[in-house]
Amino acid sequence: MSWNHQEAMALIRRGSVEIVSESELLKKLDRKKPLRVKAGFDPTAPDLHLGHTVLIQKLKHFQELGHHVLFLIGDFTGMIGDPSGKSETRKKLTRQEVIQNAETYKRQIYRILHPEKTELVFNSTWMDKFHAADFVELCSKYTVARMMERDDFDKRFRENRSIAVHEFLYPLIQGYDSVELKADVELGGTDQKFNLLVGRDLQREYGQEPQIILTVPILEGLDGVQKMSKSLDNYVGIEEPARDMYGKLMSI
Repeated sequence: MSWNHQEAMALIRRGSVEIVSESELLKKLDRKKPLRVKAGFDPTAPDLHLGHTVLIQKLKHFQELGHHVLFLIGDFTGMIGDPSGKSETRKKLTRQEVIQNAETYKRQIYRILHPEKTELVFNSTWMDKFHAADFVELCSKYTVARMMERDDFDKRFRENRSIAVHEFLYPLIQGYDSVELKADVELGGTDQKFNLLVGRDLQREYGQEPQIILTVPILEGLDGVQKMSKSLDNYVGIEEPARDMYGKLMSI
């Protein structure tokens, strides 16, 4: 199917919360080249859940428009733990736990995405090659003041609760993934906006055109209050038996 700009933008906007920025996205679309559209998922539990499908469905929209989808499994960042939207440091996973969980992702995503139009990438591919000097250089690209603008860091600092130094590395590595993949667009939940913006900043630092960021809504979990999350164990897995799915949804 051939899409004009108006039709394409209508599909991209559908279900989106924010696009930064639409004018930049239109310029990229004007080039009539497939965009490299990235979304990252940390394999912190074996299941993808219904909250993930909001984002994966948006990736599918980009596939329908003829763009190249990069489904990034954060097997390296999964061992750091991202506290976005959480009040405490997230539990780190072992390499073996991450590998086992990542295997299930590879099977589940193709319930929605087209296998032949999806490139599956792992950020350990490049991050495992990083040396101490590489990390120091990456850290030099961003300031502590900017990092403290992130809501959860600022809140914990004001409440005198601990922030481990390694947690600052998470948004930097997520942003560097966009540099490595030369992403034109990155998708994420609204709680990921800060991390997505870091990717824009780092791409500029590395001489690339900054990516467009597109955020999608966060789905509430089983309590109807906190976001659906593997870490909080309040989710409906997309491969759970139908009876279990029904019971969990009715419990809300």
